[in-house]
Amino acid sequence: MKILVIEDEKELRAIMKESLEKERYVVEVAESFKRAIEKLIGYDYDCILLDIMLPDGNGIDVLREIKRMGKEDSVIIISAKDSIDDKVMGLELGADDYLTKPFHLSELLARIKSVLRRKHQQGFQSVKWNNIEIFMDERTVKVNETPMVLNNKEFELLYYFVVNANRLVTKSSLAEHIWGDNMDEADSYDFVYSQVKNLRKKLKTHQADANIQSVYGMGYKLVQE
Repeated sequence: MKILVIEDEKELRAIMKESLEKERYVVEVAESFKRAIEKLIGYDYDCILLDIMLPDGNGIDVLREIKRMGKEDSVIIISAKDSIDDKVMGLELGADDYLTKPFHLSELLARIKSVLRRKHQQGFQSVKWNNIEIFMDERTVKVNETPMVLNNKEFELLYYFVVNANRLVTKSSLAEHIWGDNMDEADSYDFVYSQVKNLRKKLKTHQADANIQSVYGMGYKLVQE
């Protein structure tokens, strides 16, 4: 899962990034309105943590840009301003939640998990596809009710494939989503191929009703076996 933290306070930004990475999220950061827009133009995220007060603009205007671009990234507004007007405006513009500073990191993590469940799992604790069931919060997978052990990247790949089942997933989108925006600098996507190969073996061993098809020159598609 990939998160963008838009926050101008350097110390808080670093704390949030470190905390989220400990939860195994891929985390990118932006410290200003300009940098946030650059990130949003180039990449997609599962969740955006958006500060309202930025040094060169307003977080509400960032939210307007997100919606103008037609993006479906979930947004949690984070602000030191406990203003009803700001909350109402943010939610009416399409934000998924609103958290007032100061906050506990445990509450932030709980809210992130909540919006992601609503986005990908219709609010359920797990997501199912054929005989596969993925529990995102516990980061566990079952096939025919039998646990399947995956490493962190394999888990993220499987989840990404399942929530995009029957759709073409490009190698670049996989790399960006699982490894972060700096994968643009990679010379090749051999590391993607290696992880997909290992995941295929484990799915076959556990008799999962899933087939990760290669689409020549483009990427992959998860289809029913």
